[in-house]
Amino acid sequence: MTSVLDPKEQAAQWWATDIIKMSPGVIQFHGYPIQELIGQLSFTAMIWLMLKGDVPNPEQETLFNAALMAGVDHGPQAPSIAIARMAMSCGVGINNAMASAANVLGDVHGGAGEQCLEFFQRIQQGIEKGLDLDSAIQNELHAFFASGKKYVPGFGHRFHPIDPRSRPLMQLLETAEHAHATTGNYREIALGVEHHIASLKSRPVPMNIDGATAAIYGALGFPAALCRGLFVLSRSVGILTHAWEQNQASTRNKGPMPKGWLWSYTGTPERNLNTPEA
Repeated sequence: MTSVLDPKEQAAQWWATDIIKMSPGVIQFHGYPIQELIGQLSFTAMIWLMLKGDVPNPEQETLFNAALMAGVDHGPQAPSIAIARMAMSCGVGINNAMASAANVLGDVHGGAGEQCLEFFQRIQQGIEKGLDLDSAIQNELHAFFASGKKYVPGFGHRFHPIDPRSRPLMQLLETAEHAHATTGNYREIALGVEHHIASLKSRPVPMNIDGATAAIYGALGFPAALCRGLFVLSRSVGILTHAWEQNQASTRNKGPMPKGWLWSYTGTPERNLNTPEA
């Protein structure tokens, strides 16, 4: 016979969570009282605690912090940043501007890290099944390009011949590996993919920040689906900063092009409503 919960217990089970315990005078995150965390735990470590349920060791925190910090901004040419600034010039609140910007961080703008880690994880699975590194990489690259795709997410950059963020991140990943703070073969996989793409393309296609952070998040044990959320969290710092700077300016209703510039019209030439078409 099925027992029926009383209404109060039913309500308590409605949003049951492992994350937070809260009652009058009590706030605990994964069992840690907030008063013990304040002043002891960094914001980066708090993000880790919330997502993973425990506190990172120093090497993990350093690496995680670097990955989050490196992606905070890429200037107003990035659509999300431009949208935040345009929204702010329209007189909305800063939260509206931030939400408008975050809402465009999808598969094309903001999703490469997740896609790259999924790619790396398939290679990692091949290694775990007994393939050597090169064979696992070659198999995935062959399947990737055979599907009609041309650009491996996480490699190449439309602005930077060499992304200045990638190398220091990979160096920190190597340091964390030596400290046994990571899992998997993600650094070797990322560097191996970079090498094999260059061989296939007959030219270097350097790893970008999405490839470097994908390797880091994979090595730190984060699921690929979390990569996009972590990128949004990181880029929100730049979004907030640009929105606030725009708020200090006097420009109103700032559009995507400077005043006086117009778009190219590619439609039907001018015609008269009362003149029959030839």
